Amino acid sequence: MRQLDDAQLAAVERRLADAGCRLLAGTLVDPAGVTRAKFVPPHRARDFHRAGLGASPSWHVFCIDNAIAFTPELGVVGDLRLRADLDALRILGDGLAWAPVGVSTQDGEPSGLCARKALHEAENALADHGIVARAGCELEFVVTDAFPHWNAYGLNLAAEPFLADLVDAGLPVEQIHSEYGAGQFEFSLAPASPVEAADEVVLARLLTSRIARRHGFSVSFSPLPFAGGSGNGAHLHVSLARDGVPLLSGGDGPHGLTADGAAAITGIVTGLPETLAVFAGSVLSGHRLQPDTWSGAHACWGWENREAAVRFCAATAGNPHGASVELKCADPSANPYLALATLLGLALDGITRRLPLPGEVTRNPSELPDVPRLPDPAAALDAFVASPLARRLLGPEIASALTAVRRHELDTYGKAEIDVLTGKFRYTW
Repeated sequence: MRQLDDAQLAAVERRLADAGCRLLAGTLVDPAGVTRAKFVPPHRARDFHRAGLGASPSWHVFCIDNAIAFTPELGVVGDLRLRADLDALRILGDGLAWAPVGVSTQDGEPSGLCARKALHEAENALADHGIVARAGCELEFVVTDAFPHWNAYGLNLAAEPFLADLVDAGLPVEQIHSEYGAGQFEFSLAPASPVEAADEVVLARLLTSRIARRHGFSVSFSPLPFAGGSGNGAHLHVSLARDGVPLLSGGDGPHGLTADGAAAITGIVTGLPETLAVFAGSVLSGHRLQPDTWSGAHACWGWENREAAVRFCAATAGNPHGASVELKCADPSANPYLALATLLGLALDGITRRLPLPGEVTRNPSELPDVPRLPDPAAALDAFVASPLARRLLGPEIASALTAVRRHELDTYGKAEIDVLTGKFRYTW
């Protein structure tokens, strides 16, 4: 995070005053995927940026039911600082401004628990190999109790005022449409640098919920809002380039893949089983991640294969941003910073190890008995704990915190009935 000088901070203060802001919200996303926040009046924006606001280290082991999964390292003693990144400041209207926060020690050093720092480090690791990544997200959500009549992928004009306000809110929305489930929508955010892309996911969820309340709705980003209903995904798209030359197109491999592009896909596919706890590790994730639901429940890749965990989108006239890899199994219970950091780390691991591309799956993988399913949440967490790769990609502090919160979920709710789970955690994320 860049340290702003006095003149730059004065400009921020004028911007907040001119916009009539009454509150500045600073947010982080914890390992359970829940957005946590602190608010300050605008005149304290300078302090929020420089010294930061105090927060217990236990913020990083808060659970989805508001229990605290204390660990030997994360307990009641100690203090961290939440520092607002005012370069990313956004004015949201109605007196509210927003900025993401970084987590630092009391001495001002970045904390090993900071998810945003982990993503910066993943970007830097790619840069050390001359590689630049761009990322974007497709977010699905359900508007509850609003639309009694619903057509999957239909026009659904009753939703038009809500959708128009969402687009007008300043998000880089490229498209939005009704989804398969009742009251379900999906919007696509424009590609950006990985940290910017993760910031936009957090902001998009905040704005979606805020605008929905204005219209008298509630929205759910739960992986499965209702028992028997459609699940919500948080699909991650990534493209890679070296010296401006794409790695996922222009080569002589399948669908134009270069050798490095193919190795990146291999790293993702082979590393998914041991890192799935990052992408889809909540107690509800396994209920969403089922075959024949377009959730990416199988550990394989394929060109435009919506049942594969890794969908390859080739560079064609119909894909103006160029080729990308889409991770379909990710859901909204994932911390977007940790999810992107892990995805980029897996891609780089494949490139540096020059992993050979596995065979492409060109049909529904549920019809092929030799294509493995991704593990259920309990098995995924065990694989994560046993994985040196996962620990290396995220660092030991984040890995330990994520393990603690997901273990609490599974131990407490792993045998609960699905209708109990969906009702209890419908609005957690």
